[in-house]
Amino acid sequence: MECHVYYEGDDDPEKCTARRLEKFDRATLYRNMAQVPYGVVLNPHAERALSPADAGDSLGTLVALDCSWESAEEASFRMNGVHRALPFLVAANPVNYGRPFRLTTAEALAAALCILGDREAAEDLLKPFRWGETFLTLNEEPLRRYSECADSSEVVAVQEEYLVDEDA
Repeated sequence: MECHVYYEGDDDPEKCTARRLEKFDRATLYRNMAQVPYGVVLNPHAERALSPADAGDSLGTLVALDCSWESAEEASFRMNGVHRALPFLVAANPVNYGRPFRLTTAEALAAALCILGDREAAEDLLKPFRWGETFLTLNEEPLRRYSECADSSEVVAVQEEYLVDEDA
């Protein structure tokens, strides 16, 4: 599955996982939103959660938006494609380690690959990051469970179990 990223360039270039993905030929970056190909767009504001059922909608393409968390507003996600939100997962990157829903672009793409049934591609995508394996280990159970769901509603039901634990 191809990984594509709309790159806004508003974060620290030294910590930017999208730039590192491009450097290691794991993703293609675009600075013009019109050039981003159609696919499954990872959008935290989407109404439906990503599920294995979305594999057919992707046309073999995953799309992420790389921007700072402060500017990740709904208006930033005007890309063509099937918009899906990632379910509950915990960050392993050094900046947001242990924080739920605060994934880097690399973590988001890897999570999507796992949910869509391609863990091997997720492992490969995360190789350039010393914390990459930690992300997969930290989220091993939820990623496995999400990948076994039939559709978005099942993913949301599984997510609810983790959110109850998180609130406790």
